Amino acid sequence: MKIYVDYDDCLCETAKAFTGIASRLFGKNVPYEEVRFFNLQDSFKLNDEEYEQLMKEGHLPEVLLSYEETPGAADTINGWIDSGHEVYIITGRPYSSYEPSRRWLDEHGMERAKLYCLNKYGRDSFIKNSDFNLELEDYYKMKFDCAVEDSPAAFKFFEHMPDLNVMVFDRPWNKECVFPNDRYIRCFNWDDIGNLVFKLNF
Repeated sequence: MKIYVDYDDCLCETAKAFTGIASRLFGKNVPYEEVRFFNLQDSFKLNDEEYEQLMKEGHLPEVLLSYEETPGAADTINGWIDSGHEVYIITGRPYSSYEPSRRWLDEHGMERAKLYCLNKYGRDSFIKNSDFNLELEDYYKMKFDCAVEDSPAAFKFFEHMPDLNVMVFDRPWNKECVFPNDRYIRCFNWDDIGNLVFKLNF
């Protein structure tokens, strides 16, 4: 099988790290459980200048390398690869963050997974003047059997794959989300995700 895996808040605890950054930079003390919007500008109630500063800080190489792994991510990814599945990590991070993102994966034992930076959310709303190494027109030519994603804003990127099974990693910002169809299944950890993929494969 070919498996799409999102990076932030699936493989690593990005939003938890951003709560600390927002507190340190702006005194915005929002508990992780209250990060109700995928758009962190809304969750932390930041103006445009503060949001841009937050995103730049959160994508510094040393900061990216400090993010904690989501428990079980590497073991599950490697189990899939050992079983012959192809794993594609497709992130909305800009290509300027590719090197530290690749290094983080390698340091956490996921060196065999492919990594692509896709302009998922629009350059103006992410980091201004960003480049990406996977364009939407090329992404839409790709097909996957399963996907692991946390962001409702990314579900639109699966519309060209009506048979795709999507494991939605349970996070505060998707608690109230209405899933597009019954192929979207809420998962609470990587054990849930791994078990679902196993059932789909056999």
